[in-house]
Amino acid sequence: MRAPAGPAGPVDQETVVDLVLFFKAALMGIVEGLTEFLPISSTGHLILANTMMDFAGSAGSEKAKVFEIAIQTGAIFAVILVYLQRIKDTVSGLGSDPQARRFTLNVIVGFLPAVVAGLAVGKLIKSHLFTPTVVATTFIVGGFIILIAERIAARQPQSRVATVDDMSLSDAIKVGLIQCLAMVPGTSRSGATIIGGMLMGLSRKAATDYSFFLGIPTLVGAGAYSLYKERALLSMDDLPLFSTGLVFAFLSAWVCVRWLIRYVSSHTFVPFAWYRIAFGVLILVTAHFGWVSWHE
Repeated sequence: MRAPAGPAGPVDQETVVDLVLFFKAALMGIVEGLTEFLPISSTGHLILANTMMDFAGSAGSEKAKVFEIAIQTGAIFAVILVYLQRIKDTVSGLGSDPQARRFTLNVIVGFLPAVVAGLAVGKLIKSHLFTPTVVATTFIVGGFIILIAERIAARQPQSRVATVDDMSLSDAIKVGLIQCLAMVPGTSRSGATIIGGMLMGLSRKAATDYSFFLGIPTLVGAGAYSLYKERALLSMDDLPLFSTGLVFAFLSAWVCVRWLIRYVSSHTFVPFAWYRIAFGVLILVTAHFGWVSWHE
């Protein structure tokens, strides 16, 4: 004898909605991980992914903004894993190795400008510049800057700074100031630091390595600060959703970082420049003709 069927309709519908939300969170994590360390802007891609999937509509607008910042921590865990031995050697050598102390100081002074700029104008930038139009414009401008930097690098094959250990305190401060430009969505934190470093005489590898290391305190700090500041919006019920995004960001970033380290040894960033330009133009054209209703 079969038991009578219960009111499964609403429960099933709620389950489907939850699964869709978690699927969106996973995709957002993948987008974050794949774009955080490439010179193509993770923030810009997250804004666009949010638009296409309406993640903010599913998770809640304010909570979605916290989510996008928090999952950056998953991406930076991938960098920590890839460079774990270097990090261990640096920490263990702080008491006796001048090179370890200089390297640590360079990371600290490079990180501080972003802290000051974030506290000073971060809220203002988020209120006015986090739009697809701004993202598209900075995509295009950034693409042309990469092309210029690569043309200069081709004319000067011998870099002033070969490795990250050869960087001076002045180099670190300058790259740290350039990193502040990445507060404008679409600029790309990694793009600003890598290309900015190359324009100042760092080799492609030195600029890439320093960008990775500089990202550790920058992204962990931004994620922790955002979670603390918006803690009233969150509860333990949000932990599974945030964990999903963080895990997928970690996995995709781990693959991306390992690939990028190999890529920069024998390739330029020119393909990323043309990608930025093409993607930016696509956004502007679709928005102009109303083919896609882009929104934050």
